[in-house]
Amino acid sequence: MIGAVINVFRIRDLRNKILFTVALLIMYRVGFHIPNPGFDQAKIAAAVATRDTESPLGRAAEYMQIFTGGTLSRSSLFGLGIMPYITSSIILMLLGEVIPALKKLRQEGQTGHKKIQEYTRYLTVLICIVQSVMYMKMLGAYTYAGMYYQALIMGMVGMTAGTVFLMWLGEQIDEYGIGNGISLIIMAGIVARMPWAIRTLLQNVDLRVGAPVGSIGPAKILFLIAAFVFVVAGAILITQGQRRIPIQQAKQMRGRRVYGGQRHYLPLRVNHGGVMPIIFASSFMMFPPIIIDQLARIPSLADSIVLQTIQGALSHSAFTYNLLYMLLIFLFAYFWVTVQFQPKEMAKNLRDTGSFIPGLRPGRRTADYLETVMARITYFGASFLAVIAVVPTVVTISLGIDWRVATFLGGTGLLIVVSVSLDLVQKIEANLLMRSYEGFSTSGRIKGAYG
Repeated sequence: MIGAVINVFRIRDLRNKILFTVALLIMYRVGFHIPNPGFDQAKIAAAVATRDTESPLGRAAEYMQIFTGGTLSRSSLFGLGIMPYITSSIILMLLGEVIPALKKLRQEGQTGHKKIQEYTRYLTVLICIVQSVMYMKMLGAYTYAGMYYQALIMGMVGMTAGTVFLMWLGEQIDEYGIGNGISLIIMAGIVARMPWAIRTLLQNVDLRVGAPVGSIGPAKILFLIAAFVFVVAGAILITQGQRRIPIQQAKQMRGRRVYGGQRHYLPLRVNHGGVMPIIFASSFMMFPPIIIDQLARIPSLADSIVLQTIQGALSHSAFTYNLLYMLLIFLFAYFWVTVQFQPKEMAKNLRDTGSFIPGLRPGRRTADYLETVMARITYFGASFLAVIAVVPTVVTISLGIDWRVATFLGGTGLLIVVSVSLDLVQKIEANLLMRSYEGFSTSGRIKGAYG
């Protein structure tokens, strides 16, 4: 392992790519300390220190910080993070299944991909403008005297430009760095919160005998370490897990020689949707508690028994809320597979290349078989996602640990870090093996999700 790390820096091209990527990620983190002009940062920090993180709005704000990597204690240029770009990419990806013009562009190869990327950038700017206006309105009370409108305009322009700059950074990492730039930026934002989580956890540690209730003793620390290792190991297994469908290539006579007849396999990912089902389910479950909480503030509805019952059932620690959360993860997992996985196209490609699944006729029978297999393995992938998504809630309720710290034991953030880290290690190892160096694994190449 140590030898592989040393070999990384012996290869000049690979070393330059890694250093270039690290430099751009450092630039990304520095941007979070550049404040938007016109806002009193001291007042914002004081207001954030006293906010209620357990309320629906507070939880929604903290959830957004996980992906942006920022903090609500300041108004920074990179406050929106890279999420507007991710949102626009998902929107165009879904619209590509229902709008014939976009679907046709996706089938035009590299030219169509460039055109869709152009549309994605335009939509990103539009989403940035909308989100930055909402963000500035929320911080409007903390502007300097006489600078309300100037601060709002400068903040909107600054945050939009910040997200566009991050989008450009991701493209530079893809072209000149190690690759997968957007995912690395998201991972850097998540990992940047880890020192705060560790510091918060250590502040509540009490190793004395007879420690007060609510403190974290040795048993809880050992349990948290074991749970973290177990969840990370499970995330790696489910990310790498795949069902391999045997494929037989038909034999062809060309002159006096026989070509083809080789056997290989078609890998189907167990967790085909990745983290997208959790992202969709989490985003959807944000709104009902917020709406109910706002209705409960209306004087005429404040004493409503029905409203109070619904509010209790939709609290983040309630069994009903977590059950709905898990059901939505299952729903969106199958929805994402339906959108992304095309068994008819796959069966058609196999038939056109002269390949087939042994025992099945090419065409419709093959497509039905692939669809059945994917539906079955998606059940296990969705089950794992549902379990890992509620791990932070279980840890918070059972151990009394701040839920913002417990999010590092499961959920979207952990899955993103694990999947991006695996992809990064595989890219580096591929470069090492290509130049005849030993990889990270002495037993063989680290296999990715696609084999």
